[in-house]
Amino acid sequence: MFKKVLVIVLDSVGIGALPNAADYGDEGAATLQHILQRMPNLRIPNMTKLGLKHIIGKTDTVPLGVYCKADELSAGKDSIVGHWELMGEVTEKPFSTFENGFPAEIIGQFEALIGRKVIGNEVASGTEIIQRLGDEHVKTGYPIVYTSADSVFQIAAHEDVVPLETLYHWCHLAREMFDNGTTAIGRVIARPFVGSSGSYTRTSNRHDYAAMPVKKTVPEILTQHGISVIGVGKTYDIFSGSGFSETNPTTGNADGIAKTIRFAREKDGFIFVNLIDYDMLYGHRRDLFGYASALEEFDKAIPEIMDALGDGLLIITADHGCDPTYTGTDHTREYIPILLWHKNIVPGDAGIRKTFADVGATVLNAFGIEASIGESII
Repeated sequence: MFKKVLVIVLDSVGIGALPNAADYGDEGAATLQHILQRMPNLRIPNMTKLGLKHIIGKTDTVPLGVYCKADELSAGKDSIVGHWELMGEVTEKPFSTFENGFPAEIIGQFEALIGRKVIGNEVASGTEIIQRLGDEHVKTGYPIVYTSADSVFQIAAHEDVVPLETLYHWCHLAREMFDNGTTAIGRVIARPFVGSSGSYTRTSNRHDYAAMPVKKTVPEILTQHGISVIGVGKTYDIFSGSGFSETNPTTGNADGIAKTIRFAREKDGFIFVNLIDYDMLYGHRRDLFGYASALEEFDKAIPEIMDALGDGLLIITADHGCDPTYTGTDHTREYIPILLWHKNIVPGDAGIRKTFADVGATVLNAFGIEASIGESII
């Protein structure tokens, strides 16, 4: 049994198209492989030592960890579906998405709740739509509502026009509206921004309001057994805080890595981390070089993370793909890599796992608890 388990989700670092990727329009997507093809000098020696390149057959060195990749049982390819399955909740029916914006009845209901009109109501890039509609928003105070290929209801507002507390309240109202209605939405997301005409920029005050998992997930099970659950990044939000002892929002990967190192050194229990920049800043924007740089930044921190973890178990994984070389700006349905390490581990290949839930089963097993879904990798 372990006193400490650290799971780090590299948001969107997929490792090859799933067998049913064509059903999602993602045939041939491969986030990590395509980055390596275009950047063969990518400097990720520590993840390579743990077995990352072994998964794709790109090295014959002796690994230091256990490595494998996992298939996905859930329907969908977004963060909430991926994280939920990692922690033991399989989503059999996908959340609703809206290719042409939200129906008039949904927008009308939301406008009635907040007492003002909205603008936008379309599928859009968040960075693009605030440039296009930001001036109108500043002039009228009407929030910008938009969605994407994911199941999200996103509300953008200028922090000097709509105070953060008000924006967050609007998001609470929207979350309750969907929870009490017939339309299943994965996440309501607050998207605050600042700046002036022509140079609006989003801030780190984003906040996600996720649907509640239907089944009992790993964080809840651990809490019931008296084990603390520490969230870093958006993991708390994705589970609506259920089962978490504390949450620690981050301003980006660098902040998330720093908090991860500190908590790995100071705390026992389950530390559940999401590093979001791969997805939010680079994958959706198809920024190959930014994505690669972020991978190198994390890789440099791995030795310090290991040192801080001591006798604990480290698991590095992902939640879906977002191939920066692929068409469009959507997530891509891919296998996820799984790397395991502790100082006495017997390294080797754990094959192709049937479900992301093997990560959660491994976490429970590390604390001496039997899982009802998934199979422990250790």
